[in-house]
Amino acid sequence: MRPKKEEAVQLSKQFELTRKVLISFIENLDEDTAGIQPRGFNNTIQWHIGHVLVSAESFMYGYPKKSSHIPESYHELFKMGTKPGDWNGNVPSMKELTELIRNQTERINQLPDEFFTNKLPFTFPFGNIETFGDLYGFMLYHEADHIGQMKAIKRMIEA
Repeated sequence: MRPKKEEAVQLSKQFELTRKVLISFIENLDEDTAGIQPRGFNNTIQWHIGHVLVSAESFMYGYPKKSSHIPESYHELFKMGTKPGDWNGNVPSMKELTELIRNQTERINQLPDEFFTNKLPFTFPFGNIETFGDLYGFMLYHEADHIGQMKAIKRMIEA
């Protein structure tokens, strides 16, 4: 078994890769495409980006109750089980979501290694996730899964 420090370094490298792919994907996307919901998909690319943002903020910072880095209203727009068809009112632009993703990436990168060894103050409903390090690993899987969904949606739109 590898030491915890080594695991944190590996997860950190994976996070850098995953976020670089996400940010690059977003930068090469126009706002109109981000808002299209193709037949057979429950959400838009814009929703997936907001969902990744909200989920990571929740996992690492206890959003919406313990974090004020992103607007609390995003929770109702992008939490699990929501969809653009239910949106009413102010929806953030792609520019705003992109900036928040960039800022969040920097904040997560600044978390000390010790943070990841802390036990979760709650029971996570999936898998054997007991520490913030475990949750960080799940977050990486979650983001990669949503990047795949975004790429599939984009291919459908362009077809």
